[in-house]
Parts: sequence; structure tokens; C-alpha cells
Amino acid sequence: MDRHRQTPWHTLKLTEVYQALHTSEKGLADAEAVERLRKNGRNELCSKPPKTIPQMLKAQILDPMVLILIGAAAFSAILQEWTEAAVIFTIVIFNAIIGIVQEKKAQSSLEALRNMSTPTARVLRQGEESVISASELVVGDIVILGDGDMVPADLRLIDSANLKVQEASLTGESVPSEKDAENILPEVCPLGDRSNMAYASSIVTYGRAAGVVVATGMDTEVGNIAGLLDNQDDMDTPLKRKLNAVGKTLTVVGLIICTLIFAIGTFYHRPLIPQFLLAISLAISIIPEGLPATATIVMALGVQRMAKQNALIRKLPAVETLGNATVICSDKTGTLTLNKMTVTHIAVNGDFETGTTTPVESVAKQHPEVYRELVYASALCNDASIDPGRKGAVIGDPTEGALIYMARAFGIDHEELEDKYPRVFEQPFDSERKRMTTVHRINGKWTSYTKGAVDEMLPLCTHILTSEGVRFITEADRDNIAGLCLSMSKNALRVLGFAMRILPILPSDDDESVEFDMTFIGVAGMIDPPRKEVADSVRICRRAGIRTIMITGDHKATALTIAKELDIYRKGNTVISVEDLDAMTDDELDDAVKTTTVFARVSPSDKLRIIQSLKRSGEVVAMTGDGVNDSPALKAADIGVAMGVTGTDVAKDAADMILLDDSFTTIACAIKEGRRVYRNIQKVIQFLLVGNIAEILTLFIATLFNWAAPLLAVHILWVNLATATLPALALGIDPASKNIMNHKPVKSGTLFEKDLVRRVITQGIFVAAMTICAYWIGASIGSHVTGQTMAFSVLAFSQMLRAFNQRSNTEPIWVRDEGINPWLILSFVASAILMACILFVPTLQSSFQLTRLDGTQWLIVACLSLMSILQVEIAKIIKKSNHK
Repeated sequence: MDRHRQTPWHTLKLTEVYQALHTSEKGLADAEAVERLRKNGRNELCSKPPKTIPQMLKAQILDPMVLILIGAAAFSAILQEWTEAAVIFTIVIFNAIIGIVQEKKAQSSLEALRNMSTPTARVLRQGEESVISASELVVGDIVILGDGDMVPADLRLIDSANLKVQEASLTGESVPSEKDAENILPEVCPLGDRSNMAYASSIVTYGRAAGVVVATGMDTEVGNIAGLLDNQDDMDTPLKRKLNAVGKTLTVVGLIICTLIFAIGTFYHRPLIPQFLLAISLAISIIPEGLPATATIVMALGVQRMAKQNALIRKLPAVETLGNATVICSDKTGTLTLNKMTVTHIAVNGDFETGTTTPVESVAKQHPEVYRELVYASALCNDASIDPGRKGAVIGDPTEGALIYMARAFGIDHEELEDKYPRVFEQPFDSERKRMTTVHRINGKWTSYTKGAVDEMLPLCTHILTSEGVRFITEADRDNIAGLCLSMSKNALRVLGFAMRILPILPSDDDESVEFDMTFIGVAGMIDPPRKEVADSVRICRRAGIRTIMITGDHKATALTIAKELDIYRKGNTVISVEDLDAMTDDELDDAVKTTTVFARVSPSDKLRIIQSLKRSGEVVAMTGDGVNDSPALKAADIGVAMGVTGTDVAKDAADMILLDDSFTTIACAIKEGRRVYRNIQKVIQFLLVGNIAEILTLFIATLFNWAAPLLAVHILWVNLATATLPALALGIDPASKNIMNHKPVKSGTLFEKDLVRRVITQGIFVAAMTICAYWIGASIGSHVTGQTMAFSVLAFSQMLRAFNQRSNTEPIWVRDEGINPWLILSFVASAILMACILFVPTLQSSFQLTRLDGTQWLIVACLSLMSILQVEIAKIIKKSNHK
């Protein structure tokens, strides 16, 4: 890291800054600037080289489940089952392509950060102003800023006039920060409070300034964020970790069983080649060939459903991961709130005596004199405007935009009012005075309106406006006003005061002050209001066992007020500010995050630290956000959720999911869909593995007792790829249970819950028993081929029928509140047709080494197949009775 970036520039005097950077108020010499550019590089964000496609392909191929699939395809080729080998290789290629495409998209996040740099910058070189490419800025350059400019590098301000800078993308604060170049600040000062600094990617919303460049490129604050994002390792999702564990387990079990087969064969003095073929059959039987493809399709269909609900999934595993989320960490500005300053309460006349404010919505459209003057002052003493082309976006200071919208609530259009009463004189806002004044000709009188900080304005007022008219202001009035403003501030409202004065003549000197002997009108309290629907969503998530944590760069009081209103903060919860956080060790933080629901005044690296702490505590973390400052945390979380409307490109590219409507409520819908996908994948796994275990046991027991093989490799492949895959897909889109949001989330790493393992083993053993029974009956009353045909039929039809009672592990097969699954019925019909082709078309029958069965044999097959349904239903009854 560059030594300049470690320097606390906000603590130094300008002479010390110039000395440290070897520059002056006239800027650098051209030759010196060229040398610094050559030495330190361009003012651009950089990153480590992206992965190449061969590197991505290698990572895809070395995935354990993919290796198993490749092995299965190779085994199929050895057995000359070319169709099955081609199908499996197609699955491998398809999965690899999807993975590479997703990874290529993820690499665009840093590219989006690079594009945030301004293309040009106004600089002083050798005392002369010029416009250069922002990428050519160097440390020591003097940069000139104006209204609407994006700050091109980190600057220590050397001159400022009424400067306000929007730093929401870095600090999370919706209100622009007031800047003052003359301030000297303590070293321990949060980023958002450094009033003598301007940081790259921030936007000047008001005023002008000049500053000396103290950091460029990756040494800037936004560059530090880029470094955090770039250095953050790509994390496996919970589903990926679980499926990898399944793959490794199956690989180990397969090797053990194959070794046992050879050992047993040697014991029975069997020929080597048949033993090898039998071992391959077992290896194939242990691999759930349809599982990766089915899981991918199930998640893809979930993505389509979620897109219709305004939740855009960028990475397939994010669907399942969101369903298992135990914590949602949400940025406040723009996520829980509207990111739009809004006047919610005003106070005039008797409000100060009663100590209560008046909600704007309760008095809108009323025009008593006491309200009229407040509304006129808000609309006329105002430099902002509304952009009709951008859905009413505010041009200028969001605080002044809020006043324009308040005037509209009273039926006053500020543009029409300005046309009627044009501004004839003004005293602009000044950070020392903390107020601004405009003068207008109203009803033949020169009328001045002043707005600003109440504590600066009140001493200049000699009168107060009441419903009875204007009277002298008393000390009691002043105390009442100060008390009410303090109460409003404690409720996280930003308070502005308003005053007026009738001037005897129009001022002629620009420096002449008219801010004295004024009449106090009233105050307006504004806030970035919470989204109305969020509180219900927070409660739904809490009922589902999901905790919501607010992580914001805003002040503690404001954050706590919003958190209480949204029911995020409850009695017993804790609030941690950045000072508390900095003093904590990682172990202390790991303990604190268990009860904390609000983190205030935090920086980007703090957000990342909080996410990492939650993950160490075993939580599955979803992180929502919209700014550049959220990007590292979005990428570090198990699932990052970005805002689609207000979100930056950086946040969107770092996220796994994008909310197209910016609504927190959409997250609750997405969680429900995620849980549906997760449960359906469990159903698919249970359904497929039962068949695999039945195949393993059938062949292993036959080998153990030196019997002829009840099943051939081609039979196993057919059951796994044809008759099992279609019902598995149908189970994957089963409707969600009505109570799905009333259950606690499944912790990461528990895809195979104890009940699931027990069901898979018991059902697998039972189906294996029925398959062996079918073989022995067939072999006894017919021949070995008859036995194999009956065993194959029972195994396949048991698999198809069991799909119907896999829909619920508690409710009987004939009870389902969510209704029928038509796709399951269609899949059964399709699988039955495929089975009929194999069993009754002579050519196919011969290629699968099967034979025709008579009526009695078919009756036995039907009874043994139906027994698998009976076994599952009896197990459900037993489990229910035990729970009672």
C-alpha cells in the first residue's frame, strides 16, 4: 500500500500537506507530473489477471461430482453402452459451459468499478487551469470541482464554498456531507465525518471547491474497496459444498465396494473379466447419474419463477442458498428506506407550546396563513429542481428536493410559484452561517425567506407567526422551539427552521445582510423514510427463523429509529457503532453478533468483517446493498442481494441475486422459493439415492452369496437415466408446502438430515429385498433371464411409483393440500411408455437381454412393486404416532 494512503491527511494543515506532497497551490510543473505518472502509474483501478477459460475448465473438470460423471461415462463406454456414455458426457459438457459463463460474468464487477472514474478533470498545472484525462492525475495535482462533478481522486480540500458532496456510495448516508477546507480533524475520525476531504467516486451536489490529490487509483478509498473485492476468494455455496461431499462419499464407497467385489470373487475363484464387469456395474449403480443435471434444472426453473416475482438470480446455486439463509444483513439507505429525503413532520404556531409535531399528510391541502408562509418559504428559498425525465428525480440537494415535494403535498408547484414570485435577491447558503435567504416581490412587498439551522436562525428572530398573526417572540417561545427541535432530532429527523421578513427596500449590495429582525415561521423535520412494506417482511423472516441485521454508514440515532420502526430492533437486542466495533477482537465480535441487530457508522471493511464473523458463527448470510461500499460484503456473503433500480453496476455484478423492484419484500418471496427449491432437491436426492442403494445391495448380496447377477449394467443405467430422471424432475418442481415459511432454516452442511439418511437406507433396503425376491421367484418358475426381467421390472416400477409418496415425508400419498402435481403424472406416463418399449418391443427387448413375462409373473411384479409404496406409507404412520 502506498505510504501516502497511510497518511491521515484530514489531520494536517495545508502547509504540511503541500510539504509532504512536494507541491503548492499553483499545482505541479508539467515535467514533474509526467515523471510522477511514469513512476506511480495511471489513476485507474486495477486487478489481478482474470482466470482464463482453460483455468476455468480445469476447475470445472476437477469438481468431484463431475469426476464421478466422467468415470460413469467411461464405464459405460467400456461396456459399449454408447448412448448412455454420450448422455453423461453431454451433462458434463453442459455443466462446464454453465459454470464458465457464470464465472465470466462475475469478473465484470471490477470492470464496473473501473468505469466509475470520471473521463476528465480540471487541474492547475504551473498555475494555469487545464482539462486533462482523469487517468492522468497524479498525487500533488490541484483539482477544481464544481456542482455536478464526480470527484476523480482522493482530495484534501484547500478551498471550498458552500460545498456539499454526495458520498452515499462510500458511506451509505443519503444526505450530502457538508465540506469545509479549513477544518483540521482528529486522527480518529470516521470516513463520513472527514469534512476537509473529498473522495473518488463521490459527487458534488452543491458549491465549488479545489483540492490537492493525495491518492490515486488503487490507493484511493474506492480503490481499497476494489482491492477488497478482488482479494475476496470465490466462496462455495452451501449446496455446492454438500454436493461435493456427496461426490466424495460416493467415490470412497464405490472404491470400497469394488475392492470387496474383487476380494469376494477371488474367494469364489471366479474368472477375472466377469468380476471386473460386475465391479463396473456396481460402480455405475452407486453414481446417481441424474442428480447433477436434475439439481441444475430444478434450480433453473426456480430462477424463472423468481424472475416473475422481480428477483433476478445471476448464479443458480443462489436459489437454494437463499432458502437456507439464517441472517439477512441489509444496508439501510435505499434498501430498507426509500433513499429519498421526505418531510414527514412540521411544527408551527401552537405545536411548539404543546411539544408535538404535525404530520404533513394530516394537514396537506390546507392553506391557513401559518402553513402558507412555511410552504412558500420551502418552495422559494430553494435551489433544487425536479427532473421529469427521470421519474421525478431531484436535481440538487436531496434536502431541498424534499421541501419541493412537501410544497406539492400542499398543492403548490414550486416552478409556478417561482414564475409568479421570481427571486430578486439572495444570500447563498454558507457553512458558517448555516442558512440561506432569498427575496421576492409578493403582494407589492419585498419579502425575504430564510431557511437553515434553527439554533443559528432563532437568535436573529424578534417575532413569531401564529394563527392570530405576528407577535413578539418570548423566551418561552424560544425554549419551546428548542425543546421540540431536540425531540425531533432524537427521532432521527433532520430539522430545518424557516423565517421571513418584510423589507423596507430591495437590497442593492450583494454583501448586505437582511437576516435580522426576522419573524420565525416554523420548522420542518425530514428523514429518509422506511419502506412501508419492509416491517411485514422482517416479521415474516423472523417467523421463518431468519434474523435481519441493519448495517449502515448512518448515525446511530437515525439507524436505531429506523430499526425500531421496521421491527428489526427489539428489546434485548444490541446496537454497535463503529467505535465499539473497532475496539472489539474477532472473538468478541463473534459473540456480539449473536444479539446485535444494528451496526451504525460502519465502513466497507467493517461490513466485510461483520459478514465474516457471522459466517464463523455458522450462519448462512444474505447481504443486501446497492452502493460501491457494499460490493466486498456482497461477494463475501453466502448470497449477495443487490438493488436493481438504485444499485450501482459494481454491486449488481458482485451479487448473486438482484431485486428488480428494490423491495425488501421480494426477499421474503425469494426465500420462500429458495426453500421450495431446497426441499425439492432433497426429495430428488432421496428419490434417486433409494434406487442407487437398492441397486448396490441387490448386486452386492448376489456377489456375496455367489449367485448369478440379478441385474446387468445396462439395466442399471436404464433405471438411473430413463425411469428415474423424469419423475425426479417432476419432484423438483413440486409446489411449496403451505407451512414452508413457518419452519426454521436448515443449517449449512445438513442437506442430509438424519431423517433423510434413515429414509434413504430403509427404503433402499426394502426395494433391494423386493428386487431380489422378484429375481428368485422368476428364476424358480422360469429361467435366469426371466428372473432378471422380473428383477429389472420391479426395480424400475418401484422407482416410478415411489415418486408419488416422496412428495411428503409426513402426509399420506392421498393427502396433499397444495393439490396434484400434473408433471409427476406426465412423468410417470412417459416412464411407463419407455418401459413398455424396452419390455415389449422385440429388438429393444433383445438388446437389453430381457424376455417376455406371462400374466402370473406380471401379477407378481405388480404386487412387489406396490409393496414399496406400502412400506413408505407405514413408515409415515409410525413416525406420526411416535411424534404424538
